[in-house]
Amino acid sequence: MKKIILLLLVSMSLNVFAQKELKEGVITMKMTMSTDNEQAKAALAMMGDITMTTYFKGQKSRTEFSHQMMGGNISIVDTDAKKMLTLLDNPMLGKKYTQSEIKVSEEDLKETKVTPTGDSKTIAGYNCKGYDVIATKDGVKVKMKMYTTNKISVSTQNTAMLGDKMKGFPMYLVMNVKQGPMDMVITMEVTEVKDEKVDNSKFDLTIPEGYTKMEKPKPANID
Repeated sequence: MKKIILLLLVSMSLNVFAQKELKEGVITMKMTMSTDNEQAKAALAMMGDITMTTYFKGQKSRTEFSHQMMGGNISIVDTDAKKMLTLLDNPMLGKKYTQSEIKVSEEDLKETKVTPTGDSKTIAGYNCKGYDVIATKDGVKVKMKMYTTNKISVSTQNTAMLGDKMKGFPMYLVMNVKQGPMDMVITMEVTEVKDEKVDNSKFDLTIPEGYTKMEKPKPANID
């Protein structure tokens, strides 16, 4: 009986810790990509799951991952400065960067719909509410299903485009993406949340040496 009570107390204390509101820390998540396209399916199976790490502090976040086939990817979001920097270190493209302002137009916001689903999930110890999201990014509609916690409120590259329509951090996200004729599903799930100090250098928006700007592809000429 004493062992059972002890286990209950430990479980309760862990749950209280997990539900603590965090302003600074490190989040680890798993990303999985899938498709019905038979050719792409084999390639995605070879890639396997990708581990992503998000560092956050106040209204700044940095999400990064490194993969032997895809190379490295770093996205830094500074909501206060309204700026986003993405750094790519790709085996085919080399070192590229993109810079953008976090600016969501009124037209895009009109097309953005965030609908509570009424269901919830417990993810990495956090109670998360479900939402269906339809958003416009770079003129393309994106459909997502999110489970968010209001205990972590920092924006990431996936929520910055939603403006004030979405609060909280997405602990679980399913995104439907169309790549040409191919439909792809990207799933991200948080596996661990750490309450720890993060150095300000993680959120430096200075472009590192050796990176060149990624140019948007020019439209094809039609004779």
